[in-house]
Amino acid sequence: MMRIHFFRTLSVCLVLVSISISAASWAADPVIGWLGGTSASMEGYTLAAPFGHEVTYLIDNAGRTIHTWQSDYAPGASVYLLDGGRLLRCGKVLSTPQDMNAGGWGGLFQVLDWNSTVLWEYQYSSLTVQQHHDVAMLPSGNVLILAWEMKSSAEAIAQGRDPALLSANQLWPEHVVEVAQTGPNSGEIVWEWHAWDHLIQDFDPALANFGVVADHPELININPLASLGADWLHGNSIDYSAELDQVVISLRAIHEFWVIDHSTTSSESAGHDGGVQGKGGDLLYRWGNPQNYDRGTSADQQLFGQHCVEWIPAGFPGEGNLTIFNNGVGRPVSDFSDVLEIETPVDATGGYELSPGSVYGPASPLWSYSDPEPTNFLATFISSGRRLENGNTLICNGPTGLLFEVTPAGETVWSYEVPLLGGVPGTQGTPIPAGNLLFRTQRFALGHSYLAGLDLTPGAPIETYPAPADPDGDGDVDLDDFICFEEHFTGAGTGTGLPLFANAGGYYFDFDADGDVDCEDAEALELIWTADPASLPEVPPCVVGANFFRGDASDDGQVNIADAVTILQFLFSNGLLNCQQSGDINDDETLDIADAIALLQALFGSGNPIPEPTGSCGVDPTVGTLDCSSSLCP
Repeated sequence: MMRIHFFRTLSVCLVLVSISISAASWAADPVIGWLGGTSASMEGYTLAAPFGHEVTYLIDNAGRTIHTWQSDYAPGASVYLLDGGRLLRCGKVLSTPQDMNAGGWGGLFQVLDWNSTVLWEYQYSSLTVQQHHDVAMLPSGNVLILAWEMKSSAEAIAQGRDPALLSANQLWPEHVVEVAQTGPNSGEIVWEWHAWDHLIQDFDPALANFGVVADHPELININPLASLGADWLHGNSIDYSAELDQVVISLRAIHEFWVIDHSTTSSESAGHDGGVQGKGGDLLYRWGNPQNYDRGTSADQQLFGQHCVEWIPAGFPGEGNLTIFNNGVGRPVSDFSDVLEIETPVDATGGYELSPGSVYGPASPLWSYSDPEPTNFLATFISSGRRLENGNTLICNGPTGLLFEVTPAGETVWSYEVPLLGGVPGTQGTPIPAGNLLFRTQRFALGHSYLAGLDLTPGAPIETYPAPADPDGDGDVDLDDFICFEEHFTGAGTGTGLPLFANAGGYYFDFDADGDVDCEDAEALELIWTADPASLPEVPPCVVGANFFRGDASDDGQVNIADAVTILQFLFSNGLLNCQQSGDINDDETLDIADAIALLQALFGSGNPIPEPTGSCGVDPTVGTLDCSSSLCP
């Protein structure tokens, strides 16, 4: 039988795990699903709700489906896992709104149980208001909704909007409402905050809100630099800190985020007094682009079309800091994306330090991630970066559907490509060129309390593998496919519950779905081999040799001086040796006088012990080329 060297130094079926996955010409390299990972990755369950699809997925680190939730709505756009396996999910209303339908529009949210039963559905969509992008669940069970509200051009001009900036003849300022459930399809607004209540302008001196913008960083300039459209702020994320009782809102169009006080009443939030900080609904803190409050210059701008501004949870490395996905569109030199962690200047009371005439700190991020070649990583819209419990950061390149995990040092230790296009699973080996968008993602550690007591048995990957053992898809199972088989061969072994192979390419060959590619799978490969049977290489760890008794060269069931004589007669006088392996005393895969000497030394106490199998019948643990045509052993 033909033999080839089994373990190669250079892999031709290798997946390059990096920010931009570089696929080799070898068709078996995984291009969707699980692309690879290392032991430095945080093992857990990753949540994803692909755009244009009503299903939300929970997968493990090997890309296997753990659970799905089914909704009647496409995502609009965020989704969150809650205790008991419940899901908080934004959805798009079934009819596209006439107005307020810019990117990220939604209109409602649902709370689903583990079985996808709708526990609460609340619509916040009309001619005057529109939920979009994001919501946040509060510890009370109430939900914060990020939404637009409609203002006519007349209303905007009455607040000092420059008519030259009213290209759409309407304005959609941001507002936030807190809703308490009153029924399966109803809720009561119990708190609200409106950006419209906190405006300043230096355009029309006849209006009451006229003032010096730089003197009031707590207020919002209704004429920010180069913000022309109706969606002049474009909020895209909202998060809540229970420790501070504060809310953070990301504003993509003006390249900054705001922090506001949630401890106010609704009436206090409409003014400038009240709440723990005594500032009513005015901004407590803002960061990213101080030009919005007429301080600093373009050199002080640090955010460029950002998304997903969130507090790092308690107990995580960096707890209390903020993480930001900085999309990086419109940088002064070259566009690139990075993920930032900033330490805000918050004091023990929840206030934020700002020196007179200065800009809000910090002057630079505490930590950041970008590609070693920055322009290689650019996600122009959506996307997220979230801190994990082990200190790594899980990043979602939203436009391409690529998820990857990096260490604090910036090393990529896990990656996954969303294998769906329009809700249809892709076929492994066929790249998805575009359209597998993902707003953001989350990962939950093994043993997380939200999943306690639930069935987390792994299922199949989302992507399909229609041609077992034929990763190059040529219709044959032959030597080309065997090259990939050997790359994923793991041998039998125990793991942590994840497959032992390195990436999704192993799913082509794990015929018994037990998480390894082992000798049982090698046997299955032989059954479907379409090339010349003689061309199937042996898999050395799976070659089962004859049973024999090392040292019993005379094949009489004993080891004594007669066996040394048998070896010498075989070597020098054409003597008979039925099982050459039994005479290979030093197990060097050759028969020579050294074996007779080794046997005599072992018998008379001056040599090394005879290697296995000795003392009883067994199989040679080291596969070699010596013959064993017959033996006393069964």
